[in-house]
Amino acid sequence: MTRHHYSCPLRWSDMDAFGHVNNVVFIRYLEEARIDFMFRLAPGGGSPSFSGGSVVARHEIDYKLPLVHRHEPVTVELWVTKIGAATLTIGYEIKDEDQVYVRASTVIVPYDLQAGRPRRITAEEKSFLLKYLDDAEALAA
Repeated sequence: MTRHHYSCPLRWSDMDAFGHVNNVVFIRYLEEARIDFMFRLAPGGGSPSFSGGSVVARHEIDYKLPLVHRHEPVTVELWVTKIGAATLTIGYEIKDEDQVYVRASTVIVPYDLQAGRPRRITAEEKSFLLKYLDDAEALAA
């Protein structure tokens, strides 16, 4: 299975009064990695895949360790855990080489912005997503 790696900078404003990255900010880190994955890496030059819109249907997040501000970025690893007809689930770890700070998942629904309704995953999108599908998690589901 292939994982997408996103190098996410930490900002001074990400910290809370306790001196570590605020729990809400981790959702922003997941979003940055997901957007990098779905749009910058979308299949084909000029492909319309994923550009029509998508909405978040669900987030799950487990906070493992506090993350304090530093100048080095944190790595967000992202992979696909499930592909349905009109949904996909993305798994994440926010980590360094030897530390995992957060494990999370997001259910995404492709959305037709013009029609104002969910849409199905296209064949091109599914082909792209399959490269990142975690086979073990897919079999367990």
